This record gives sequence, C-alpha cells and structure tokens, in this order.
Amino acid sequence: MESFEAVVKKFEPMIHRIIQSLHIYKDKDEYFQIGLIGLWEAYERFDPSKGKFFSYAYSFVWGRILEELKKSKRHDDRNVLPDTEFWLMIDSADVSIQEKELLLSMKEVLSEKQFELAWQFVCGLSVKEVAEKEGVSESAIKKRRAIMRTQLARWKEEIS
Repeated sequence: MESFEAVVKKFEPMIHRIIQSLHIYKDKDEYFQIGLIGLWEAYERFDPSKGKFFSYAYSFVWGRILEELKKSKRHDDRNVLPDTEFWLMIDSADVSIQEKELLLSMKEVLSEKQFELAWQFVCGLSVKEVAEKEGVSESAIKKRRAIMRTQLARWKEEIS
C-alpha cells in the first residue's frame, strides 16, 4: 500500500466533500483534522482482502466526523451559555448580585419572551409600562406574568 502522505493527498478532497455534505460551516479545520484522524485509523486497520480502501476510508472518515458532530451537539445542548446581549443587558442595569444570580437561574426555566418580561419587572417597569413597550394590553401582560410565576413556583418546588 502507498505511504500515508500519498493517501492524504489522494483523499483530502474526499474529506472536504464529507464536511460539505454534512453542512459543517463552523470549525471546518477542526473537522478536517478529525477526518484526517479517521483516515489514519482506516489506513492502519484496512484489510485488502475485504474490499476497496476507498469505500472503507469513506465510511470510516464519515463516521468519525459524524461522531464528533454528535458529541459537539450534545455538549452544546447541555451547556447553554447566555448570548452577548444578555450579559450587556445585565451589566447595564442597576441590579444587585442576588438578582443577577436569580435571573441566571431563571434563564434555564423560562422561555426567551418570559425571561425578557421578568427582566423588565426586575428593572422596575410597571405593568402599564411593559404593556406599552410590548404593544399589548395590560391584561395580557398580567396573564403572562401569572403564567411565568406559576412556572417559577413549580421550578422552585422541584429544586427544593
């Protein structure tokens, strides 16, 4: 069999094609390296009596990249970090540290719209002001606040 360097030159376009077919647009270099590792493992484990190297290498590289995508997705799902706007919003407001910690924990429980509503109340806005800002009636804001309070009460019971 050829040297690994020759195999890399020959199969580099295949790795790029796999990355493209999986619609990977972030961290392409990292996934390319994972593809190269998969190619190396295929190169080391290949048994010529069982078929063609191209098919074996393709499925091996595809599998390694897909495995890493799944691992990355699992990590992202489990470790949600607030976006930049959230941190700017918290830093700009005159809110105590305890309220900031409470808001961070609430971010896990509430939807984005509910969180924004809670934030407005923490900042001292009245129901009327929030309703005007959102462009809805005061009763709609009161209903949303009641639903949010119920969710938070259930969450508080669960963690207690």
